[in-house]
Amino acid sequence: MNTSPKLSSEMGASDPSLSLYHLLDPAVLANPYALYRRLQTEDPVHWDPYLHAWVVSSYADAVSVLQRFSAVRTPTPEQLTALGLSELNPIARVLVNQMLFMDPPSHTRLRALAAAAFTPARAEALRSHIQEIMDGLIDAVLPKGRMDLIADLADLLPATVTAELMGVPVADRDQLKRWSKDFSEMLGNFQHNPGRGALMLKTIEEMTAYFRARLREQERQPREGVIHALMSAEIDGDRLSEAEVIANSIITMTGGQETTTNLIGNGLLSLLRNPGELARLRSDPSLLPSAIEELLRYESPIQYTTRLAPADVDLGGKLIRKRQAVIALMGAANRDPVQFADPDHLDITRQDNRHLAFAWAAHYCFGAPLARVEGQVAFSTILRRLPNLALEPASLVWRRNMAFRGLEALPVAWEAAAPAAP
Repeated sequence: MNTSPKLSSEMGASDPSLSLYHLLDPAVLANPYALYRRLQTEDPVHWDPYLHAWVVSSYADAVSVLQRFSAVRTPTPEQLTALGLSELNPIARVLVNQMLFMDPPSHTRLRALAAAAFTPARAEALRSHIQEIMDGLIDAVLPKGRMDLIADLADLLPATVTAELMGVPVADRDQLKRWSKDFSEMLGNFQHNPGRGALMLKTIEEMTAYFRARLREQERQPREGVIHALMSAEIDGDRLSEAEVIANSIITMTGGQETTTNLIGNGLLSLLRNPGELARLRSDPSLLPSAIEELLRYESPIQYTTRLAPADVDLGGKLIRKRQAVIALMGAANRDPVQFADPDHLDITRQDNRHLAFAWAAHYCFGAPLARVEGQVAFSTILRRLPNLALEPASLVWRRNMAFRGLEALPVAWEAAAPAAP
């Protein structure tokens, strides 16, 4: 990374047709990859005046940003107050305590505590239990011959698993999922949807009250899970504050659900739209691990994340000034033809598939092992138990979220089993 300021910034000259703001158009949101390809070919390090940020779309540059740029990017309550936005302080007080918006060493200590519940060994140990949950969800819809895959399965599987891992009642999963969707909208779209401010404040207030109540319950009767791990951990003699425990319970709860919901929904849609690959996977279930990686690459559950330049930086021939925002567009990087051969083709046997769907480096998603196991169980069960699966004739609507890519609904049908003879 060259920090010499020899290059001139090109912030003034920017093609508005390349702005990520166009993702708010439902037609572009349904298929953003034409826009991404234009960014890669015409201006791979692009100043977006609408987002007031640099947009980086190549694989190599995205990796560089994820590795080297700062995650400390959310305004503090004091900064919001100075801007006359003190009504948003409850949101800021949560975000500044979340590991998502921290650099080492603060990020390192919090991540280590939360990640202990999501290790590959722990995820594998949960596989049989996840299979039980998945079979129960399929049992509930099997006689009907149709379902909304999102509401009936992709939402419920990770919501159930996440509630158990957090150490909260599974009966609360529907409420947790509603909060998770609202909070992910704030992370991915809030600045472009100010009319939702009241809902975001209400969501933060409700989640904070909920997890504070769970902390009180843990004090009276400890229960294994992420909340207990965060509460009881000591680092160099220090314990996490209540605010830190609550904030990181919220982000763990959200991350544990949204990525997996989108993986299952996006992934099944991709397979149904590519019947040749679906047939290959049905005929050879051993391809499932590589298929999951390809589905993550092809329709990434999280499309981008934002960092701040740590100093004046030369990136792709552009001078990025210290503390300017830089968007690492993982959804585009995962379709970069320099990194991936024939990137717009779904290939469930693709090799050397080092995609960025779970980010990279220090902020690599610690829930990735669990998401992979949930995805493998979900797809293997769907393909085994739902014969002749097909899309229902309905228009698909993508969630109005620029960062979290997922469907509002995915109606599917299959050949329902005939009633048993008396």
